[in-house]
Amino acid sequence: MTKIIFMGTPKFSVPVLTMLHEEGYDILAVVTQPDRPVGRKRVLTPPPVKEEAVRLGLPIIQPEKLKGSAELQEIIALQPELIVTAAFGQLLPNELLEAPKLGCINVHASLLPKYRGGAPIHQSVIDGADETGVTIMYMAEKLDAGDIISQVALPIEEKDDTGSMFDKLSVAGTDLLKETLPSIVNGTNERKVQDETQVTFARNISREQERIDWTNSARSIYNQVRGLHPWPVAYTKFADDQVKIWWGQPEDQMSEAAPGEIVGLEKDRIIVQTGDGAFAITDLQPAGKKRMTATVFLNGIGSKWQLGDKFE
Repeated sequence: MTKIIFMGTPKFSVPVLTMLHEEGYDILAVVTQPDRPVGRKRVLTPPPVKEEAVRLGLPIIQPEKLKGSAELQEIIALQPELIVTAAFGQLLPNELLEAPKLGCINVHASLLPKYRGGAPIHQSVIDGADETGVTIMYMAEKLDAGDIISQVALPIEEKDDTGSMFDKLSVAGTDLLKETLPSIVNGTNERKVQDETQVTFARNISREQERIDWTNSARSIYNQVRGLHPWPVAYTKFADDQVKIWWGQPEDQMSEAAPGEIVGLEKDRIIVQTGDGAFAITDLQPAGKKRMTATVFLNGIGSKWQLGDKFE
């Protein structure tokens, strides 16, 4: 069976690794990111792919940085016939791209050439796209610019968020790779050059993208909130304190209030004026507190909030 090295890091990548193992491919090693501190207590935590590799009894390599590393030479020395990556989180040096005789392929969570980069799922939801998908592609030295082998499209439903799309696209990507791999191994697969005139980018989410601008439309704020849910989560400022906005809904109502002004305090919703319509906050997280519903908040520490109060 084909000798493979798998490279991946988050939960999205785990079903791909599991499938390769179940299909009987000879997985020489699993390459993933180093363990990182997680949470307030900064507990050193292995990435999900490492946990799965341990469960499967596979060798693990965790380079801090591939280029020029001893781990890079270790990977090349294993002489893989094919390298499969899925959300690994590092660029592959050209030396590695040229090593396997069958090449390096990537499971990318967008319909390339749209949304090249590290946050294609987040960005597609933030942009309010109607659909996204998965592309199986040959890797090139230029970011996500290699030839397309196969693709599958998935709709983004009204109530989908980044978390739900991660799960859907992980399954779709695993199934597509399973269907596509035999043709890659046999050399019968198609190769389609990407149309550079259609390229868009989805770079890693910045802190600035997480902050809500209340002058935007209610619809765009809704897309931002669900595009950043369940991580890293959109936020706003109230009296110099950060408030994370976990969920809410756009409202059609208009008023003479300024964007960011609270125009409704209902039992289970905090209604905020936007640049076009209003946005009803239903789940939030005040500074130093846990996530809570608007009902719990307004019955507790938010009881002092009043109509006319304003988010920055």
